Amino acid sequence: MTFINTHIDGAVFTITLNRPEKLNAFTGAMREDLLEALRSSESAPGVRVVVVTGAGRAFCAGGDIEFMSGLRETNDTDGLRALLRAGGEIVQAIRELSHPVIASVNGVAAGAGCNLALACDMRIGSDRAKFSESFVRIGLHPDWGGTWSLPKLIGPSRAMEMLMTGRMIEADEALRIGLVDRVVKSEALEDETRILADAIATGPPIAIRGIKRAIRQSSSNTLAAQLDLETENQIEAFSSDDAVEGMTAFLEKRMPLFRGQ
Repeated sequence: MTFINTHIDGAVFTITLNRPEKLNAFTGAMREDLLEALRSSESAPGVRVVVVTGAGRAFCAGGDIEFMSGLRETNDTDGLRALLRAGGEIVQAIRELSHPVIASVNGVAAGAGCNLALACDMRIGSDRAKFSESFVRIGLHPDWGGTWSLPKLIGPSRAMEMLMTGRMIEADEALRIGLVDRVVKSEALEDETRILADAIATGPPIAIRGIKRAIRQSSSNTLAAQLDLETENQIEAFSSDDAVEGMTAFLEKRMPLFRGQ
């Protein structure tokens, strides 16, 4: 059985963590399979948006603690490094994908699962979504880029509190502090995620790729460097057929049809 399912519907490439009986906790080759799925989305014809979600009642409960315990019993730091490297490659792959990546958080997102959601470009959660940086509750340090992404989303002091206590954050609090962008009823999550994905997918791909690149670099760029990047991105977009289509459609008072050219 594969624990990572992929599905393409129009311009939307959906990746589903599929180990619901274990709350989609990572085991075996799941990390490598997720990485492969992310990379394959880049070259899939017609894809413009990636959605990551979980099967069943959880998004992802993180690492398989039973397996981690086995590594600790044998003090297998090489095995641990391999897991950490795979997690890091996933986070980097999401950042480097030209497509926007949406986390559709249907339930618990804990540990590595929480940081997988944080690594995505956007997060939409159901009212049953919960988030926990649960590493410290089993004596471990956060990984999967949590100490990098979380402070940028909710501020350093709130991030430190989450990381140091491992407490569970309910959906309403997650929305209030900026951990998620939107919370919807659980029964509406799939439809609302698709509405968001389609809204992005029907936009001009060249401009949207530039937006992702610019936002990702904004936290490390100086203002001057960011203005230079905006200029480069704008010239690329301005020179595209999509810009002609967009301005023509505006003047003709119709919806544009962007082709990514």
